[in-house]
Amino acid sequence: MLTELVVRNLGVIDEVTLLLGPGMTAVTGETGAGKTLIVSAVDLLTGGRADASLVRPGAAEAEIEGRFVDGDKELVVRRVIPREGRSRVYIDGRLATVNALADHGVDFVDLHGQHSHQSLLKGPVQRAALDRFGGIDTAPLATLVDDLRAVDAALAELGGDERDRAREIDLLAYQLNEIEAADIVDVDEDVGLDQQEDLLAAASAHREAAAKVSGLLDSDSAALEAVSAALVEVQGRGPFADLEERLHSVIAELTDIAGEARDRAETIQDDPEQLAVLRQRRALLRELRRKYGADLAEVSSYGLSVAERLEELRGHDERAAALDQRRAVLTEELALEQSKVLSSRSAAAPELAASVEENLAGLAMPKAKLEVRVGGPAGDDVSLWLAANPGHDLLPLAKVASGGELARAMLALRMVLTVGPPTLVFDEVDAGIGGQAANTVAESLAFLANDHQVLVVTHLAQIAAVADQHLSVSKTEVEGATASVAQLLDHESRIVELSRMLSGSPDSEAAQGHAVELLEGRGR
Repeated sequence: MLTELVVRNLGVIDEVTLLLGPGMTAVTGETGAGKTLIVSAVDLLTGGRADASLVRPGAAEAEIEGRFVDGDKELVVRRVIPREGRSRVYIDGRLATVNALADHGVDFVDLHGQHSHQSLLKGPVQRAALDRFGGIDTAPLATLVDDLRAVDAALAELGGDERDRAREIDLLAYQLNEIEAADIVDVDEDVGLDQQEDLLAAASAHREAAAKVSGLLDSDSAALEAVSAALVEVQGRGPFADLEERLHSVIAELTDIAGEARDRAETIQDDPEQLAVLRQRRALLRELRRKYGADLAEVSSYGLSVAERLEELRGHDERAAALDQRRAVLTEELALEQSKVLSSRSAAAPELAASVEENLAGLAMPKAKLEVRVGGPAGDDVSLWLAANPGHDLLPLAKVASGGELARAMLALRMVLTVGPPTLVFDEVDAGIGGQAANTVAESLAFLANDHQVLVVTHLAQIAAVADQHLSVSKTEVEGATASVAQLLDHESRIVELSRMLSGSPDSEAAQGHAVELLEGRGR
C-alpha cells in the first residue's frame, strides 16, 4: 500500500506530506482546493503523463515522492517535472524510465476515474478478471500452447524447407570431409611442424655450422691447444690443483662437443621432397584454422558439431514425421481445450455482467447495461462494454466519456472481482449522485477497504464518514500566493468538515449533529 506521499510545487500545492494507513482514506475540500492534485500525484508516481503546466507558478520544477509497501516488498519512487525539459524518474534512488515506473505502478496501485492507464481498461486484465470470476482453469490450455510452440520450434530447427536443408547438408558435408581428410590426431601438430620445417629448410646451413664447431674444437684447434698449454702451466702445482681439475674437464667437454657436432651434422640431410610435403601439410592446417577455428583444437571441435548437425539433417524425415505426428495430436487436444475454455468463458460472461449491473443499480446507474464480450478460438478476446444510460450505444470501458460513470463502473467491477492491486484510488466516483446511491457507494468503498487500501476524493459526507482516515485539503494565502495545505483530521475536526460538506456551514449545530450521527452510524 501507499504509506507515504510527498508533493512539492504541484499546481496550487506548495508542499504536502501525507502518512497513509490501511483501510479507507477520504480526501475532501472545497472545489479548487487542490484535492484532485493528490490523485494526480499518485497518477504521476504510477507512470501518468507529465505536463509542465502542473508546475506551481514561480517554481522551477514539481516533485512527487511515494513509498509503497506490500508485505516484505518496499519501493520508493520519485518523479520530477521541470518547467522546461523532460521529466525524471527515480526508483529506489536510481534513475529509471517512465515505462519502468508504470510497470511497478501496476503492481501497487489502480486508479479509477479519468485515468487511461488503470488496469481494468486493458483486455488481458479483463480476461483474467472473467477467468477469476468464473473459476476457469486455463493452465491446461497454456500448457498445450507451450508444448505446441516447442514442437514448432523443433521443426524449424530441423530445417523446414527441403531446398534449404539440401544446401545446408552439402555445405556441412564438404566442411566435414575437409576436416576429416586432414586426419588431425594431435592438436599441437602444427607446433611440431614448425620445428621440422626449420630443420629441413636450413639443412645446409646447419651442417656447415656443425662442421665449423667441430673444426674449432678438435684436437688440432687453437682453442684446444690454448687450454692444453694452460693445463701444462698449472699441472702439479698445489695452489692450482682445483684449476688443473677444471682444465681437464674443459678439454674433455670441448672434445665431446666437437664430436657431437660432427655426429649431428651427419644426421642432417637435404630432403627437398620431404620439405615440400611438410610445407604442404602446414598450409593445409593453416587453411583449416582460417576457416574453422583459432587453433587445431577449435577446428576439431567444430568438426564434431558439424557431424552432429549433419546427423540431425540427414535424419530429418524420420524426426520430422515424429514431430508432425506429435503436432497433430497437440493441435487436436488444443482445439478441444480451446472449445472447453471458450464455453466456460461464454457461460461466465453474462453472469459477470449481471453481477456488475446489480451493483451499478445501487450506484445511481439503474439503467446501465454492461456486456462482457468473448471472442477468439478460446475466448481470449475478452472486452467489457458499457451503456451508462438507456438509448446509449454500448462502448468499451476505455471510451466511456464520464469520469464519474467510469469510476462507478470500476467500483461495481471491484465489488464483484475484489482481486486487484493493494491500493485503489477513486476520483469522481460520487459525481452526480446523492441520497441512497451515495450510501451505497459509501458501503461499497468500505467493503473494498476490508481487503485494500482505498483512497477516495469525494464531495459527499456519506462517503467521507465511512473512511478510516479523513484528509482535508484547503487553500491558504502565503505571502500573496495561494497554496493548498492538507491536514489529517481528528474526530472533532472531522465533525466540522462533515458539517461543511452537509450544509456549507461548518459551525452549524444542526449540521454538526447530522455529522455526528453519520460517524456514529458507521462506527467512526
